[in-house]
Amino acid sequence: CLAHPDRPPSPVNVTVTQLKANSATVSWDVPEGDVVIGYAILQQRQDGQMQRFIREVNTTNRACVLWDLAEDADYIIQVQSIGLYGESQASKRVHFRTLKETDRLPSNSSSQGDITMEGLDKDRQLQTGEIIIIVAVLLMWAAVIALFCRQYDIIKDNDSNNNKEKTKPSSEHSTPERPSGGLLRSK
Repeated sequence: CLAHPDRPPSPVNVTVTQLKANSATVSWDVPEGDVVIGYAILQQRQDGQMQRFIREVNTTNRACVLWDLAEDADYIIQVQSIGLYGESQASKRVHFRTLKETDRLPSNSSSQGDITMEGLDKDRQLQTGEIIIIVAVLLMWAAVIALFCRQYDIIKDNDSNNNKEKTKPSSEHSTPERPSGGLLRSK
């Protein structure tokens, strides 16, 4: 197998952020001008107990959430770019350690804390935006239902008024009552 000259170069600036006990986010950059159609991530626990290979194509994403990680464990990740003619060489290895369930962000890591707090703020804004949209949709549905009920009442009232005028029996066409309580019908 000969290497094609159009294979993409390895991803650069591979970083791990938003560290938690069971998840982390890995992000990277791709040099400008190269056609990249996806990525592949090799995630391996340093003690060798677990290895995961994540492959995504037809995406321009430059980040991936690593899930189902073991708490307080060391991991190594490498990222590859996927191009039209194959995959790049793997990036440099990046080591990270997940937090303990009881831990918060490490106090000596201010840049990670800032990134994580930004991510939380974005999530909070997204949730607020979703709530506003849901409330607006519910209010519109309530208005539509109220309008429907109002129109239905108007139509019902008009129909009952028209039926009363049509069904008012004249004295010559009225049906006499039978002594047994039934009605006689005449054709």
